[in-house]
Amino acid sequence: MSAAPGAPVLVLNSGSSSLKYQLLIPATADVLAAGSVEKIGESTGLITHRVAGESFSSEDAVPDHDAALAALIRQFADHGPDLDDAGIVAVGHRVVHGGPDFSAPVVVDDAVLSEISELSALAPLHNPGAVAGIRAAQGLFPRVPHVAVFDTAFFTSLSPAAYTYAIPRELAERHRIRRYGMHGTSHQYVSQTVATFLGGELRDLNQIVLHLGNGCSASAIRGGVAIDTSMGLTPLQGLVMGTRSGDVDPSLHSFLNAQLGMSIGEIDTMLNKESGLKGLSGVNDFRELEKLLAAGERTAQLALDVYVHRLKHYLGAYLVQLGRLDTLTFTAGVGENTPAVRAGTVQGLAGLGLELDPALNEARSKVARVISTPSSRVTILVVPTDEELAIGRQAIALT
Repeated sequence: MSAAPGAPVLVLNSGSSSLKYQLLIPATADVLAAGSVEKIGESTGLITHRVAGESFSSEDAVPDHDAALAALIRQFADHGPDLDDAGIVAVGHRVVHGGPDFSAPVVVDDAVLSEISELSALAPLHNPGAVAGIRAAQGLFPRVPHVAVFDTAFFTSLSPAAYTYAIPRELAERHRIRRYGMHGTSHQYVSQTVATFLGGELRDLNQIVLHLGNGCSASAIRGGVAIDTSMGLTPLQGLVMGTRSGDVDPSLHSFLNAQLGMSIGEIDTMLNKESGLKGLSGVNDFRELEKLLAAGERTAQLALDVYVHRLKHYLGAYLVQLGRLDTLTFTAGVGENTPAVRAGTVQGLAGLGLELDPALNEARSKVARVISTPSSRVTILVVPTDEELAIGRQAIALT
């Protein structure tokens, strides 16, 4: 039996050292409360709870995910709404990596939890936290279904030509090495929102979606089905990101090892946490980068140029893969709030049907909007993503 239209879902996003949450009503998109528990495992954790326009913050020891969930419960008890009276019908969990087999949300049982744990080798920074968060939440909310929603699920539709790496086949099959892609929940939500916003049919649209935040990814979507994406086996491949390098020569590892004696772990840390915009300019936040640009800092300009160059690279590749492009959509923190990135990405592409309206591009707004000219053959949009709402909707669909 399906849940009532106004039934709330608790959405949990458990990372290795953080827990983000929202209590929301999927049918109306109303957020009843939201917050986060950060610095899990450190000496002092930071706890934030937002409800009814107010924000409450505190610090306390949060040694593990059980303690993080207990802190979440205290926030609701102290500041509302009361979880016992909320009528929660499901708990939705964001899981970064679902491997090759999880192509849709699933109700979590022991077998599912075991498989998510086994996939930690593919997402060592993310899946262990998700497992810990699910187990802790199951203990606190034992009477409602717990639903795992996978970032990789949307991209299980990729063809073998798109997801296969040209390495020994038996090695790849044995260890499940392939392109998986990330941010799939966002790409799916945004592409569906585009069709609704434009009043068209999803099956009729060829789309490119650029999810640009601290982590960045691009996707090519034909008729609502993903055919390509920029992230790969891990979130490191693809676009330039806040602290991740994106695409580099695969031999960079052996070069740095031979020349500098760097270990695989040290190189991996460098590429994931010390590269991207941070490596090029010293900052990974685009707001800080814009301050450096305004001050005429040359390294900041190079960082922006490299970032945009990589975006154009994937935009061109996916346009060719699709054969015809109807919409280009920018989403996530940078995509939604940085006009210079949007302008730079489509600059000089009028011959390919992409014409940006400068005034519309510069206008600040938190709603979905078209930023292309009326004569542009490709409709260019900014669409805010909402992964928590997407997770909530997918979770309640299984109740």
